[in-house]
Amino acid sequence: MPYPQGTASRNKLFQSATTRLTPWSIALYFLLFLASVFHAGSTQAAEAVPLSTAEAELIALADEPGFLALAESAAAVMEQSVAAGQLPDPQIVLGMQNFPIQSGGFTTEGMSQAVIGLRQAFPRGDTRKLKTRRLESLSSGLTADTRDRARQVRLATRRAWLGVYYWEHARKLVLESHAYFSDLLAITRSLYAVGSRNQQDVLRAEIELSRLDDRLIEIDRQVKDQRARLAQWIGAAHAARPLDTDLPAWSQVPNLAELTVQLDAHPAMFAADARIAASESSVALANERYKPAWGLEARLGLRGGELANGNSRSDFATVMLTFDLPLFHKNRQDRILASARHQKRSSLAARTKLARSLRQELASEYARWIELSRRIGVYRERIVPQSAELSAAALAAYQTNTADFADVMRAYIHELDTRIEHAELQTDRLRSYAAIAALGGF
Repeated sequence: MPYPQGTASRNKLFQSATTRLTPWSIALYFLLFLASVFHAGSTQAAEAVPLSTAEAELIALADEPGFLALAESAAAVMEQSVAAGQLPDPQIVLGMQNFPIQSGGFTTEGMSQAVIGLRQAFPRGDTRKLKTRRLESLSSGLTADTRDRARQVRLATRRAWLGVYYWEHARKLVLESHAYFSDLLAITRSLYAVGSRNQQDVLRAEIELSRLDDRLIEIDRQVKDQRARLAQWIGAAHAARPLDTDLPAWSQVPNLAELTVQLDAHPAMFAADARIAASESSVALANERYKPAWGLEARLGLRGGELANGNSRSDFATVMLTFDLPLFHKNRQDRILASARHQKRSSLAARTKLARSLRQELASEYARWIELSRRIGVYRERIVPQSAELSAAALAAYQTNTADFADVMRAYIHELDTRIEHAELQTDRLRSYAAIAALGGF
């Protein structure tokens, strides 16, 4: 039969392999085994370490493609600014001039000459300096965009972390209630079996338990969705890690007046100012177009042959100066200047729009922070304790036959909803803190 034959061949192969093993190879295999075990254990330990918001932010910023792309673009434009300030490359002129094509040769005609020369162009006015200044401004704007991107990545990571935390906490609360409702259903069925309760109570408990099962399905979907959002910034491996059990201790923000002043130092405002500076350089460059561009050329004409008196023919030297005549500027220079001025006004208007948008966003988030803080206080001090008291009172009344089973179910469902709403308010308040921190830069 094939199976024993295969087993025998495998045994022979193992014996032949083991006979070739030396003490050094055995030690090497043992070390490799220990390394693999250690690596697997360290990987599992890293995956089991709870993920905090601070660590998630560091991971997100360590290798974020958008951040790196902006940084590289800023470096590229800065390199261009250096190149833009240089003179154009000089040109070499080589040629043959006045060479006879019907008779004679290079030495027979007195004007025949081999020409070698050097030509250098000089751009208009301060064009080189202004081009460098414009590109430096654009590079500064991209650098500011890089800092703004870092703030946005930090904000998105914080929001995603808080989203995972909220739905994980909601699942924990629902599972606690699910265990209670399961026990309550079992008790109700026992009481119904002995005739102490009616079938309506049993059906009511079964329905509410089924509703909790449906709620858990939706919560699991939300958890997966939020972890996918978090994985966008920190990767799937880190996003699958358990989260810290405690929320971040973000309890205080500066007052609104201080935050409003700090908006002027927002990276987006620096980027807008840099674009305005670049547009001003563009206007200055357009004005330089009314000036002539210059060119200087020096040539040496080498002649051969002799004069009638037997002396060698003299070589020629030529120096020429060329320049533009910007006379017809109506549809060229004037149009370019008008375009540059329009662009400058557009940059100024964009900065004004950005400043208003940032102020509006800050005022809105600050008002939301205040309102959520007040609501959390109301929930913590009154609504949550009152809901717990209501549940206990409803259960006590049901046990003494002074309330029906529906009152108990409604009270405990209301307590569950209250606890989930309280958790949502806490995470929403921290989301608002994250938005204010991104605007204020703290």
